[in-house]
Amino acid sequence: MLVIHQRTTAQANGDAELELSYEARSKSRLRCFSTTGEEVGLFLERGQPPLHDGECLLAQDGRIVIVRARAEQLLHVTCASSFELTRAAYHLGNRHVALQIGDGWLRLLDDYVLKDMLLQLGARVEAIEAPFQPEHGAYGGGHHHSHTGEAEFSYAPRLHQFGARR
Repeated sequence: MLVIHQRTTAQANGDAELELSYEARSKSRLRCFSTTGEEVGLFLERGQPPLHDGECLLAQDGRIVIVRARAEQLLHVTCASSFELTRAAYHLGNRHVALQIGDGWLRLLDDYVLKDMLLQLGARVEAIEAPFQPEHGAYGGGHHHSHTGEAEFSYAPRLHQFGARR
């Protein structure tokens, strides 16, 4: 089994490739297979952002493994105006939906309920198959809540410091 414990700097070439869905790239512990069928065990540091397309990993045996985003069933959303697209993004964000944001479009994992909502908002929605690389989020350090006193969670918030109160 190819065992991987760490991410590494980008490399032009790798010794192996993993083709993973967004859900699989979001896990820190995963049993999967390389594109050549070799069994792989991922044991990455918890609380890190999802792996992204093209990211490199360092295996215990020194091999470089390149991560590829697997094509998935997505909804490609466009609108007649930037206001309508912003409105669609607001409603999806209000539902904590993972979104990939492009110039004049949004992409999300295929979901018939969200598709109906978007159509009711006047958006154009097309079913496509493509790699999915959504925004990671403004907080950047994984999912945290206040865990006062727990060293690994004791940090100053990166956002919500809009101005000093006196």
